[in-house]
Amino acid sequence: MSGWGLGWFGGGQAKKDAPKKAILQLRQQLELLNKREKHLQNQMEEQDALARKYVTSNKNAAKAALRRKKTLEASAVNTSAQITTLEEEIYSIETANINKETFDAMKNATTAMKHIHQGMTVETVDVVMYGIREQHLIGQEINDALTSGVGNSAIDEDELDEELAELQQEQLDEKMIHTGNVPVGDKISGLPAAPHSEVVHKGKAPAKAVEEDDEEAELRKLQAEMAM
Repeated sequence: MSGWGLGWFGGGQAKKDAPKKAILQLRQQLELLNKREKHLQNQMEEQDALARKYVTSNKNAAKAALRRKKTLEASAVNTSAQITTLEEEIYSIETANINKETFDAMKNATTAMKHIHQGMTVETVDVVMYGIREQHLIGQEINDALTSGVGNSAIDEDELDEELAELQQEQLDEKMIHTGNVPVGDKISGLPAAPHSEVVHKGKAPAKAVEEDDEEAELRKLQAEMAM
């Protein structure tokens, strides 16, 4: 087993660094193979040039150059295959490492959620919510009890009507003071009534006194209409 592979079974930090170390070694080897491939390509071009040079003047030398070129081509093919293998290996390790880190992150998230939800179930949440609603109702009942005797005593409607009538009469009196007239809606019955006793004037009949009383009442009614 290679040295970097042992890191997977080491301590926590070594296990974490093992993929990076493996990728680093693979990239170093990939760089060497790329250099070798380039070197082989140059050598094949040189042998091809020699074969072309001696193709007519020295057939043995041309054949030897072509033979070396074939050997170099086989080595180049092998090197190219190794490069492809290393590139795939690097990609596989990088993908596996990303998957591992993603899995670890998800596992940690699951652990965190379990810790958060520890002791929480649908039943316990229902119990808590029921308790909250119950406490709200109790608070409302306490508030109602504390404020039930404040400003909520029984109100006598007859007393309100009397008080309203007094206010209306005060306003009518104020209007009479400022205008000298009797406003519409005034209680005419509240004014002094005309005397009903028979007043006998010298030279006048009792029917005349009744007629004067009617005229005074009509006059008061006219004054009230003019005050509108």
